Amino acid sequence: MIFYKETDFQESPIGKIPRDWQAKATAGLFVVETGTTPSTKQETYWKGGTVNWLTPTDLSKLNGKLRIKSSERKITEKALKETNLTLMPKGSIILSTRAPVGYVATLEEDATFNQGCKGLIPRRTFEILTEFYSYYLSNKKKLLQNLSSGSTFLELSKNRLEKFNMPYLPMPEQKAIVGVLGVVDSAIEFADKVIAKTERLKKGLMQKLLTEGIGHKEFKDTEIGKIPKEWDVVRFGDYVELRHGYQFRNYDFVKKGLKVLKIEQLQANGSVDLTNCSHIAESRLEEFRDVVVRRGDILMALTGGTLGKVARIRVDIESVLQNYRVGNFIPRNESKLSKSYLYHILSSASFLRQIFSKVNQAAQPNIGKADFENLRLPLPNMVEQQKIDEILGTVDKKLELEQKQNDTLRNIRQGLMDLLLSGKVRIKVD
Repeated sequence: MIFYKETDFQESPIGKIPRDWQAKATAGLFVVETGTTPSTKQETYWKGGTVNWLTPTDLSKLNGKLRIKSSERKITEKALKETNLTLMPKGSIILSTRAPVGYVATLEEDATFNQGCKGLIPRRTFEILTEFYSYYLSNKKKLLQNLSSGSTFLELSKNRLEKFNMPYLPMPEQKAIVGVLGVVDSAIEFADKVIAKTERLKKGLMQKLLTEGIGHKEFKDTEIGKIPKEWDVVRFGDYVELRHGYQFRNYDFVKKGLKVLKIEQLQANGSVDLTNCSHIAESRLEEFRDVVVRRGDILMALTGGTLGKVARIRVDIESVLQNYRVGNFIPRNESKLSKSYLYHILSSASFLRQIFSKVNQAAQPNIGKADFENLRLPLPNMVEQQKIDEILGTVDKKLELEQKQNDTLRNIRQGLMDLLLSGKVRIKVD
């Protein structure tokens, strides 16, 4: 396989493209179908269903993969016949066009879908490789979102999607590009499996170490379950201070300035992603000095669907502000409770169960400061806290290295997509 840099371009509706490519509207390449939700009151539409019925939620769980085989919920043949749903053939594309916009996948099996998606069926299968266009659409996620509109939530209309322009190039080159990107995707999938295995190891170690400790033979029953006899059970608020952030309003935000750390910046792997933050004017730093987060801080989502998600600031950061719905947990006396041990406890399944036992069911689930203070904390001596942290810290370092390798692969993938899907770099096809 030979790569070369393209030098002969033409202007097109999608910018500069190679002279031998074309730009065509989606409607010229695909038949665009809309979806719906069969009545949930009609039991015969759902019970014993065998027909895939995809939603944006199904697509969001792919974690970057661009192929989907089945849906979480399925409908019956009766629903398919009576509700005017289109059964999309294997190889078609499903694109989420509402809440959120931009998730995309190629079907590995026939499927229907709800009103939050659009389906794209190739008009000429001998000229169109749907995997290529799945890559292209996924790479244009932000552009698709910018084309969307709506007051309650953004939605990409069928009309705008049909007018959306994409490149049209010879099938052999489409296949060559998909082949290259597929190799990188396979490496990423393997890296994801390695990370998942390490995460399972950590979960098992946490369950054992944070309930049984190290080398104990005698245990006692407590209000939070069986723990080593030498451990104490203490009131959370007596050992930990919970600091809320500032409740910023929409009018506080500006295009550039100090970064604001919101719930969405907390990642499932315990890290913090500050690449897509809201901003506050730099001139207001002194005003918000009390909510600046620093290296070592332990943060948790205090409301919403990600309630209980925990992250730790592991690197030096400069003037990042804590939003109100993010909690910062600080040991009152680090000679009795180490930050590292506190982080592991907050991340544990047993502590999460305590949190959800106190949840207030409002518009969004949340837990108040007083409820946190009355939770219970299993507390070994400092020597054992440090030993527990050493063991779990070793696994954390392994996970961090694996995640960095995965991030590198994803960056390579993104770079290749930008070059190959635009025609800036070509693959010589015999």
